[in-house]
Amino acid sequence: MIKRGSWMGAASALVLAFTMTACSEQQSDVTWPGVNGGLDNQRFSELDQITMSNLSKLSGAWFHEFDSGPPSEVPRGAPTVANGKMFVAGTTKAYALDPKTGAKIWESELPASTYGLFKGIETGGDMIFVGLGNSQVVGLKQDTGEQVWVGRVGDEGATRGQFISGGPIHVNGVVIAGLANGDYGIRGRVVGFDAITGEKLWTWHTVPYDGPGAETWPQDDDYWKPGGSGAWAAPGADPELGLVYVTIGNPIPQWGGEARKGDNLYSDSIVALDVKTGELKWHFQTTHHDIWEADSSSPPVLFDAVVEGETRAAVAVMTTYGYLFMFDRATGEPIWPVEERPVPQSERLHTSPTQPFPVGADHMGVDCAPEDMIPEGFIAQCHYDVFDYDTPNLMYPILTTRAAPLAYNPKTSNFYATGAIWPMWMKRYEDPKVFSAAPPVPGIKYKGLLGAMSSKTNKLVWQHEVPYRTQQNGSGFMATASGLLFHGETDGYLNAYSAETGETVWRFQTGSSANSAVISYAIDGDQYVSVGTTAGVWAFKLNGTVGELEAPPTPREETTFAGRIMSAEEIIMGPTVPDSGLEITREAFDEYAFFPTRTRIAAGTAVTWKNEGTIPHCAEDMEGSWTTGMIAPGRSKSITFDEPGEFAYSCSEHPWQRGQLIVE
Repeated sequence: MIKRGSWMGAASALVLAFTMTACSEQQSDVTWPGVNGGLDNQRFSELDQITMSNLSKLSGAWFHEFDSGPPSEVPRGAPTVANGKMFVAGTTKAYALDPKTGAKIWESELPASTYGLFKGIETGGDMIFVGLGNSQVVGLKQDTGEQVWVGRVGDEGATRGQFISGGPIHVNGVVIAGLANGDYGIRGRVVGFDAITGEKLWTWHTVPYDGPGAETWPQDDDYWKPGGSGAWAAPGADPELGLVYVTIGNPIPQWGGEARKGDNLYSDSIVALDVKTGELKWHFQTTHHDIWEADSSSPPVLFDAVVEGETRAAVAVMTTYGYLFMFDRATGEPIWPVEERPVPQSERLHTSPTQPFPVGADHMGVDCAPEDMIPEGFIAQCHYDVFDYDTPNLMYPILTTRAAPLAYNPKTSNFYATGAIWPMWMKRYEDPKVFSAAPPVPGIKYKGLLGAMSSKTNKLVWQHEVPYRTQQNGSGFMATASGLLFHGETDGYLNAYSAETGETVWRFQTGSSANSAVISYAIDGDQYVSVGTTAGVWAFKLNGTVGELEAPPTPREETTFAGRIMSAEEIIMGPTVPDSGLEITREAFDEYAFFPTRTRIAAGTAVTWKNEGTIPHCAEDMEGSWTTGMIAPGRSKSITFDEPGEFAYSCSEHPWQRGQLIVE
């Protein structure tokens, strides 16, 4: 287990160690000082007091409920435990709790709110570090919550799309955080701060404007400026090598490959940076010229690999498509061989002729969108299939293992992953800068995915499809030395699984979505398991006395109409719609849409469908009770609705063009 460094950075003086003491009934206190347990991001606990044989005795030790507001305080990310305190971020505050009782020790107002996908607080020395939704990092005193310093990762003034999601890390006296710029026109970066003063020590941009890597972007325009390539996940680090490892997300425009010819470094890469200077030491790109959002946004995992009988310090990353890549930590050399394979091509989109694959490896998930999981009128596609604005009805198997952190058990040499089988409507516009998510259409089915992958063989040990409860941006597994896996889910259950088989062996209903990563720690000889929910923080131990709560609503496993409902008497076919991505004011023509998509009217109202597109369209109730017939461009048709009801409708010629009418 790689440990966190002291303020002076001396490896021999590491003071924030994730304790490696063998566990027993008399085990000493064991901490969990960062969002993923240690700088190696293994999400592994050496504690073994809770076992398969005594799981029936595991129950709630305490539940700390957050104030429901207004304003609402929702726990964000995993708890962390260090120096006798548990630290957790809320929407607008940081909290210190007693990890044995759940009692609040202090709360501290943050300078800005945390981001919705924020993964958790980091500890270091006598301070904690919190990443915020405006790209700031704040350092607070552990004892009191007093603010010591505030630094900024992103640009001053421009806050749209600038946030920290993965959480900062502390290593060798440096606090390091990445800018998760999401799907906005912002250039990604990683920043190092002095842990004591907050002074900005260095900035490394994920999209170079000159020097190595710049040649992989167009040289005749400035697309590198809004190049995206955000750092979504918490980095990992090796204090002895003095290296920090960061996974970098997809480039911008997301699907507009025609605008950014080249491999687009350092998007879709794992990079190793010098902790003290931010200098790039090595990189490996897992997807060239990404037009599918086929990046990796999960934390890199540091582990000891055995290669031809020799132990090597390694780092691994799993991509969106569920492939595991493994590298030498010092050099970046693949320790599992990688080959370039031909993939489908588009001259207009400048697709890379090949993509990297680990040789002979399995992968999590599916190769193609399952036909039985997509609605009528859509076409199932496979990994690396090409799509463009002239193919408006394609469904891709995206987001398999994109964001949830892996767990690694050094005793089994297995990685454990959670994910989803998630068909997604990949809808493009002619303007490459337009990135507006396709409206949810009824009938897309989702499944959860759990799996174990051997680091020795790069083969699946087991994989299970489960009801969709895991969320592609969810919490990931926590592994223990006793052969258990823990995972919280959106249906409110905290589950325990057999690491050997993946079978569920214990469940506890927390009463609200258990969407943070699970942690484990020990106090006074007792092992605790803890998870954050949307209502508060739970801790569990053997012979706990706090029982289960009423279950929240069950998450849907199939899409329905969602989004804004507008009152209108006119619905446009082939509308010009606002873009929700790179530029707030940009608009785009959408031939295959109704606007509003969801419309509310009063009974007795005549609704007019007007075709502003370039080809004929119609609106037909999917139950067959009414139709406008085909409407030529520039023409319209009205229907009066006298009775209340809800109608899902589409166009028979273009069945992916769908809308909803609510008559009240």
